[in-house]
Amino acid sequence: MEISKTITITNKYGLHARPAMQFVQLAGKYASKVSISKGEKVVDAKSVLDVLTLGANMGSEISIRAEGDDAEEAMAALLEFLTGDIDKD
Repeated sequence: MEISKTITITNKYGLHARPAMQFVQLAGKYASKVSISKGEKVVDAKSVLDVLTLGANMGSEISIRAEGDDAEEAMAALLEFLTGDIDKD
């Protein structure tokens, strides 16, 4: 199964430093291949260095693609993370 969604990042931190690491750790919990893109750049969502190179700030439009048996589950969790309040601790 393959799923792709485009969203606008609404959390105030975007995908920098700690949020990027949390996103990568969450993506790593799933067997599906997960990629994230901003503009023409597509990176592995399970690599923190790759995710940081996107420069995905609050308001950035990104696309997430999940491919595999647990793609729906992975997509739901990642979308919830990106659109929620990640500054909970």
